[in-house]
Amino acid sequence: MAATILIPATIIFFPAAMALAASMDLVTMTIPNRVCAALAIGYLVLAVALGVPFGVILVHLSCAAAVLAAMFALFSLGWIGGGDAKLAAATALWLGWGMIFDYGMSAAIYGGALTLVILLGRRFVLPTWLSRHQWIARLHDRKAGVPYGIALAAAGMMLYPHTQIWQAAASL
Repeated sequence: MAATILIPATIIFFPAAMALAASMDLVTMTIPNRVCAALAIGYLVLAVALGVPFGVILVHLSCAAAVLAAMFALFSLGWIGGGDAKLAAATALWLGWGMIFDYGMSAAIYGGALTLVILLGRRFVLPTWLSRHQWIARLHDRKAGVPYGIALAAAGMMLYPHTQIWQAAASL
């Protein structure tokens, strides 16, 4: 009976939360704290329910803490947003040390591509019918940043099927 609930929850929760974070960043240029907190709590609940060993959970927590510290160093330099820092740390909790390098590289590649597309788009005049949408006008503004949460979410979702928590659900 537990597998009936845990498998769909494992398959749906992380991608849905990441899609929400990416779409919120795209539209508002912010990633709400509640999304990052839900990701962290969701991992802990599912990991315990799926029987992930406590030692593995602690190792994943250490990875998330290290990523949070590194990301807040970048935030303090003004290189990334606070929501991006928290989203990266919440994602690191799900991925763990074994996948953190791949996550960083994937996020950098996706982020670079996203940045290039946005910068290229900013070189063209925005049609009036598009400029009426505040979020599109903000993306087109040369003074605005890049919604990097999209890249972080894409990288996380790409790696998610290879995580220990996914494998724990698959073994039920």
